[in-house]
Amino acid sequence: MRILLITGPGGAGRTTVAAATAVAAARPGQRVLLLSQDAGDPLAALVGEPAGESVEAAPGLAAVPAGGVLVARVDSGEEFREELVALQERGSALLGMVGARPLGAEELTELPGAEQFALLRALRRAAAAPATDLVVVDMPPLHQAVATLALPAQLRRYLARLLPAERQAARALRPVLAQLAGVPMPAQWLYEAAARWDEELAAVQAVVEAGTTSLRVVAEPGPGSDAALRTGLLGLALEQLPFAGIVANRMVPQGSPDPWLAGLAAQQEKYAAQWAGDVPVLPLGHLGRDPAGPEDLIRLAGAEGLVPQASGDSRHRRGWAVEDRLADDGVLVWVVPLPGAHKRDLDLVRRGDELLLAAGPYRRIVPLPSALRRCTVSGAALADGVLRIRFTPDPDLWPRRA
Repeated sequence: MRILLITGPGGAGRTTVAAATAVAAARPGQRVLLLSQDAGDPLAALVGEPAGESVEAAPGLAAVPAGGVLVARVDSGEEFREELVALQERGSALLGMVGARPLGAEELTELPGAEQFALLRALRRAAAAPATDLVVVDMPPLHQAVATLALPAQLRRYLARLLPAERQAARALRPVLAQLAGVPMPAQWLYEAAARWDEELAAVQAVVEAGTTSLRVVAEPGPGSDAALRTGLLGLALEQLPFAGIVANRMVPQGSPDPWLAGLAAQQEKYAAQWAGDVPVLPLGHLGRDPAGPEDLIRLAGAEGLVPQASGDSRHRRGWAVEDRLADDGVLVWVVPLPGAHKRDLDLVRRGDELLLAAGPYRRIVPLPSALRRCTVSGAALADGVLRIRFTPDPDLWPRRA
């Protein structure tokens, strides 16, 4: 099964492109699951039918018919209520000790951020949907999509730091430790919950990082979307997400006798050509109106290259290379591609065996490769969209030659 994530700056038409991609993939006979989170159900007017079963029941979804599209919606409110009620049940003993009264499912309303968790869990379940060839996911806007897809790795790091699994081995010593420290030790149920969360997050992270998962960015060529697009692409590069290319949407045909249309077409071609210098760009023509029905989707679905190839069109997640320049310069260089980055927007902080990288509005903490952990950071330089961080071996930590 392949998974295609579609996002883009707000108002770029990503929902329409997602629906058109699903229709185009289904026409040759593929079985396509179209996953949406928009509560307004804009896919109903496009696909011609309302969204079907909730993706929370994805393992039990009916098989998608050959050449068909099954639309499923993420119900973040229901997901939030079920998870919080289950958490209260597992911690009922603790709540009873402090005299707390559990909340009922009917009085729970989802909190900010619940949409991200619901989408990630739905993505994992959709990846296991039966008899499906392609899953097309209508993601949130670009900046939010980057944060959502990076969330599993971030939360796993937090859990490992705050509730390390090795501390569970000290269960027999907790009463003694509690007396010495003067505070109660975390209960076993908390460690069990952390282990369950880590398992679920690892499963989602595996789906995002899989070689069969790719991500496309939809943008309308022009100055309004150029800055937002380049910032978003910087976030994709920093998080090493499987970026496949850009869909240049609503392209106006050239050669119009109307001066305004001719000027708009020239401007679009200019920005599309600039983007194509760095990444693959797929042009998608303008219908002359807002798409409003299956017939319009079929017209858009005829665009060449809209359906990803079976081999996948993703620039797969690649590890950042470590260049060995010990013989010439006495350093190791960590090569980090950051297209579109500016020196003024970068920040580096070494913290133990980790490196905090900040690029524009994005921040990521990454573990150092084993060879670099025995080195000190001796400098960094940004050139042509590539950050090169120099590491000098620490004589006290580096193996000595006989």
